[in-house]
Amino acid sequence: MGTGFFGKILWVNLTEGTFKEESLPEMMYRQYLGGYGLAVKIIYDNMPAKIDPLSSESIFGFFPGLLTGTAAPFSGRYMVAGKSPLTGTWGDSNSGGTFGPEIKKCGYDAILIIGSASKPKYISIIGEDKEILDATDIWGLDIIEAEEKLKRKHGKFIKTAGIGQAGEKISLISGIANDKGRIAARSGFGAIMGSKKLKMLVLSGKNKLSFNNRKRFLDSVKIYNEGSIKGEPGKFIKSILKNVPNLAKTIRRFKIKFAGPPNMIRQIYRTFGTSVGNTLSSETNDSPIKNWSGIGMYDFPFKKSKSLSATKIKKFKIREFGCFGCPVQCGGILSVPELNLEETHQPEYETCCAFGALLLNNDLLSIFEINDLCNRAAIDTISTGATIAFAIECFENGILTKENTEGLELTWGNSKAIIELVKKIIDRDGIGDILADGSKIAAERIGKDSFKYSMTSLGSEIAMHNPRVFPSLAFTYNYDPTPGRHTAASIDFMDIGPINKFQKGFKLPKGWNKNEIKKQKAQKLVTAFHQVLSSSGLCSFSTLFGSYPFLDLINSLTGWGINIDEIIKIGLRIQTLRQAFTLREGIDIAKNNLPGRVIGDPPDIKGPTKGITVEYEDFYKGYCYEMGWNPDNGYPLKDTLKELDLEFVIKDLY
Repeated sequence: MGTGFFGKILWVNLTEGTFKEESLPEMMYRQYLGGYGLAVKIIYDNMPAKIDPLSSESIFGFFPGLLTGTAAPFSGRYMVAGKSPLTGTWGDSNSGGTFGPEIKKCGYDAILIIGSASKPKYISIIGEDKEILDATDIWGLDIIEAEEKLKRKHGKFIKTAGIGQAGEKISLISGIANDKGRIAARSGFGAIMGSKKLKMLVLSGKNKLSFNNRKRFLDSVKIYNEGSIKGEPGKFIKSILKNVPNLAKTIRRFKIKFAGPPNMIRQIYRTFGTSVGNTLSSETNDSPIKNWSGIGMYDFPFKKSKSLSATKIKKFKIREFGCFGCPVQCGGILSVPELNLEETHQPEYETCCAFGALLLNNDLLSIFEINDLCNRAAIDTISTGATIAFAIECFENGILTKENTEGLELTWGNSKAIIELVKKIIDRDGIGDILADGSKIAAERIGKDSFKYSMTSLGSEIAMHNPRVFPSLAFTYNYDPTPGRHTAASIDFMDIGPINKFQKGFKLPKGWNKNEIKKQKAQKLVTAFHQVLSSSGLCSFSTLFGSYPFLDLINSLTGWGINIDEIIKIGLRIQTLRQAFTLREGIDIAKNNLPGRVIGDPPDIKGPTKGITVEYEDFYKGYCYEMGWNPDNGYPLKDTLKELDLEFVIKDLY
């Protein structure tokens, strides 16, 4: 076994009630790293095609990244991966906090689940003891209540990840939560856990990773962290930065890009977190408005969006919250006396937009309440907010009535009705039962042209960033093996945190943003690096903060001596296998199309995105050509599969 990983994974069979350790060769780590890279290889090999993801035969698992559990800055991420019950594609979902490193402390590089229990269970791995225990007394509890009860039983230092009421009720937009509100929210893995009657994982370990060169590793970490501190803005600059959320109109008028020196961006995120985008993105039309039918500066102007500004949210902040190994700490814990919330997680930008601008709701307290409800129930706020936007538009157009909604007046900005509908979706109560699997399935149930108001890609609600502001997001939303994500690789969105300034030696084609063919070549490179970043366990925000000793950390951990060329090949291998998984499931991803509203078809007649319609189909074909995939159907070519050591895929696709 090499250094930097344990070389073994744990299989848990809920049907048989058994545990089995499996050793993995070092080459598999060098080819796939960890996270969803390792996940896609293991699950592709072990789960036959077209298995129902909610059946006992389906496999899903928890995968920390290669660097997760080390002192590497921003390395606190882990991923849940398997086949998505929401889209039928490859599915993966990312979460931070402290749970991922605990998987490593238990001595494993992954924990995979197969089979189904006949009654509620939870998995306990404490020290050397592994058990599948009765969860009847925590079934029905939210994730905070369940964790607190298990801490009383197993000790206050355990780490947990589990489902709330939404997952128990097999909501296809439910996720898996850890740290009382950090959620692997997308792809519907809460439903898979619920279908398997698995409530929670409880972990506590003391294992330590081995290092090829521990001193070199820690020196690299020290130099990076010291350089970050030295570059901190002074008091004057800090005072200016505090006004950033109030500069929304200025940023729109002068078309200022939200970018700047790494340490200035670091200070902004430390101060405000992702909610710094609440007013800025609304004003620039980056935020989707009124279920993608509105224009921020007219339909949700600054006089409204400022009610949700990061400066107002910050008034409720009682302390910072950061994932394991994070030097920025962009999260926050709030106290909201008005709602009797002593401690609750600060809502992220995506949540604020999904229940704010998307619904024309500027009631900040309602968003605090909704965020807490969704965290406790472990349900995806993007999909839930977008599904409520769908329901409001159906109500507005007479497709849904008060009779259907049990008296709820589903109108834009009606925060009381929005809160009640969130509760109904979580509990599958009445109209909530129809909406609990997302807007695509709701539209199929409701009929009457309601599909026009479902803003999804292959069933996944589209994230809260506008392709008319970041054009390649349309390509990503439509064609990535996990569709509808802003967290997948996108060359324009990458420009917020440029990878070419993150890793020394990583270069994009000169003039990539002025030439379509060069842009496609650049997209290939960014796609590759994004897979490696994710599979290493690094936060996607890490690219915002300047030069990072990425290769130095991997090599001093493992002793591999990999270079940029090998990193790119690893990323291409991971993305190509993710693509192959989705194709093997029978998904004709090349024929997918985004709703016209999302790409500006027809285009806005006024505002920041006036006249813009985003082209993404030809861009995908050019990207496929660069990737070595068939531009007509997205199938990786045989020669490409051989070059990437993916020969085993040929029999499945050809």
